[in-house]
Amino acid sequence: MVSTAHGIDIASLLAATQKAGEAILEVYARDFEVEYKGDDSPLTEADKAANAVLVRFLQGEYSEIPIISEETKAEDYAVRKEWSRFWLVDPLDGTKEFIKKNGEFTVNVALIENGTPILGVVYRPTTETFHLGVVGVGAWRIEGEKTTPLEPQPHYSSLAKVRVVASRSHLTREVEQFVENLKADGKEVEFLSAGSSLKLCLVAEGAADVYPRFGPTMEWDTGAAHAVALAAGRQVNSDETGEPLVYNKENLLNPYFIVE
Repeated sequence: MVSTAHGIDIASLLAATQKAGEAILEVYARDFEVEYKGDDSPLTEADKAANAVLVRFLQGEYSEIPIISEETKAEDYAVRKEWSRFWLVDPLDGTKEFIKKNGEFTVNVALIENGTPILGVVYRPTTETFHLGVVGVGAWRIEGEKTTPLEPQPHYSSLAKVRVVASRSHLTREVEQFVENLKADGKEVEFLSAGSSLKLCLVAEGAADVYPRFGPTMEWDTGAAHAVALAAGRQVNSDETGEPLVYNKENLLNPYFIVE
């Protein structure tokens, strides 16, 4: 596994995401209040605690690289459009899964360069599992002392049996239609379900073959896992244009996309 990439010390970055995960688990183990933001998305003290850990680390170690985080007010586009490089952070992706206490939530940190993810860490606190991707270098799943390289897998269109992964909380009619279309093409379909950015990681590691996301997501929901997917030889493309997702747009909402 790589020790440094793009001027970033990987071990310290992994340690910071793990520390954010520990802050989340401290809240997870007890009763907690749930607030709701203006868009009706849930917010807990775990989101805030993890964000504080990550922002403190990134500002302390890489003060020259600006940050966009779900839990920190973003700079105006007039300012951030000049950024060639920035951190993209979702301190607790899968807050709904966190509230349901099903363990399927993650800490996500990505380094974006010229609109493209080049490095990403996705950490699942409940299993102490990392997915790390460095585009052009490699991707890995890390569990304790075991580090497994993620190898390129066949495209789902070439398979007779397709494992489709989708959200536990956001299953849409469009995804159901995607599955029906696969079946109409004569393919056997196995349907998998997972929360948060773990869905992209399942495709990156070859545990699933495709992830159609035909529902709203924000850039911080996908940036880190997008880097993992790219580094593992996968693509994350707009369903409408077929082009890769682009980051640091004026509107931080992603288009519908397919991980393949």
